[in-house]
Amino acid sequence: MEPGPLSESNPSGTWKDFLTIAKLGIVFSNLITTFAGFFLAIKYNDAVFSDNIMTLILCILGAALVIAGGCCLNNYIDRDIDQHMERTIKRPTVTGRIPASQVLWVGIIVSALGTVLLAMTTLTAAVMGLIGLFVYVVVYTMWLKRTHSINTVVGGISGAVPPLIGWASIDANLHWVAWILFLIMFLWQPPHFLALAMKRCEDYRNAGIPMLPVVSGFGITKRQMIWYVAALIPVSLYLFDFGKIYLILASVLGIGWLVLALSGLKTKDDMKWARMMFIYSLNYLTIMFVAMILVNI
Repeated sequence: MEPGPLSESNPSGTWKDFLTIAKLGIVFSNLITTFAGFFLAIKYNDAVFSDNIMTLILCILGAALVIAGGCCLNNYIDRDIDQHMERTIKRPTVTGRIPASQVLWVGIIVSALGTVLLAMTTLTAAVMGLIGLFVYVVVYTMWLKRTHSINTVVGGISGAVPPLIGWASIDANLHWVAWILFLIMFLWQPPHFLALAMKRCEDYRNAGIPMLPVVSGFGITKRQMIWYVAALIPVSLYLFDFGKIYLILASVLGIGWLVLALSGLKTKDDMKWARMMFIYSLNYLTIMFVAMILVNI
């Protein structure tokens, strides 16, 4: 279904509308992990940070544009189902403030420009960006989101790519530490997005999207979240080279999240628990990746 007609009083989208479809919140959160990958690559390759400022600028701008372009393409593809969800019904692609063709071309052009900027660092960084873009737009948005509850897990590949982009812009060979960052991001995403799916379960049901809470219920969803949080703890501790402060922090944050996840098995208020899980996941990600940078300065 196409979005409704443009309003006569405001017949075209504003810059704010374009920033909305670019999902700046997602862009900024992913840039934190991109920078972490870049910064750690500097250390592990005995490079000098000040000598790589231009590479950093190309990396951050390139990653931001690829992510924003992917979000625009996601908005373009999802405009039919977005109008059935309270969370997305006011998006410019749904209300018609921005024509669908504009959203499509902005997504393509911005993604292409971002890929070129990444290629100016290393070709590996550009390839990582394209892999993330393909998984998010084609595999997740166009296919699995509409067909299978495993969508959140497979889509997590795209969200785990930013640290690899950052690292690859310095070191195209991708040290094992870069892959641990990838695994941390990959395991973090299912409990994060499943918490959101629980909060918006009826929205997804109305839109016909087979998210795990919709097709399997809250009980199975909670158990899945517990397994991912439990697996995240030993993976995060594999970065033992980061020192005792990091190991203690990662242990406390991981165990705290696991305790909260386990409490969901006995909670009587699933929505409150899901909100707590969602908020904790955001704090976990930010604190962990900021800590990775600080302990390596």
